[in-house]
Amino acid sequence: RRSLPMLDLVACRLAGVKVLELDAFYERECGKAALDLIQPSWCVFAGSFDTSALRQITKRGFDLTVAITILLLAWPLMLLVVLASWIESRGRAPVLYAQERVGQNGASFRLYKFRSMRTDAESDGVARWAQAGDSRVTALGRIMRKTRLDELPQLWNVLKGEMSIVGPRPERPEFVAGLTERIPHYGLRHCVRPGLAGWAQLRFPYGASEADAVEKLRYDLYYVKFQSLRFDLLILLQTVEVVLFGRGAR
Repeated sequence: RRSLPMLDLVACRLAGVKVLELDAFYERECGKAALDLIQPSWCVFAGSFDTSALRQITKRGFDLTVAITILLLAWPLMLLVVLASWIESRGRAPVLYAQERVGQNGASFRLYKFRSMRTDAESDGVARWAQAGDSRVTALGRIMRKTRLDELPQLWNVLKGEMSIVGPRPERPEFVAGLTERIPHYGLRHCVRPGLAGWAQLRFPYGASEADAVEKLRYDLYYVKFQSLRFDLLILLQTVEVVLFGRGAR
């Protein structure tokens, strides 16, 4: 700040010229946070970060309303998935898959999905990112991932209050530990509930590396800063387009 022409900036501001800090300009133009510019003041003095009681109430109401509506509309499809999964595995493999994920404030929870990979996908006990054309994905799994049908059981996580309809995607503890250590500000994404849909999922392809995690974090922090009911509705509507046309699925 000592190198800035402050008197000239004051003159501009008093003359009606809007003056923006670089991080605010970057967020406005790119729709994501500038990680290299984030300082404690980014959180402390920003006029966003709505964590009020009203926001919490409207957020929970939105989650319950959308989750129940989707369940009422999608239960026939869910039954078909259960039947198809049972036929594909000849009744020898579970239909549902539960996996530990990191939620709000770093608390772990069990996330539920329809099983889309072989039961021996991680038989060696090593956690791996899903890759394009992953050979571990079953034939039915490829269809479910393309249409997002495998995500429907997570509505139970939403009803339990472990997830929201909209929020950062929950990651596995094995990945979070390393990413938090190596990526500055990664832990900030856990100040809100993780979501079925999210700003990062819309704006960036499926992440399968640490570099992808950095880029997705930019969008997650933008959502954390500017979260609102209107923003949630926008993300949900755009997610419907993603589901219908299968963009970004892996």
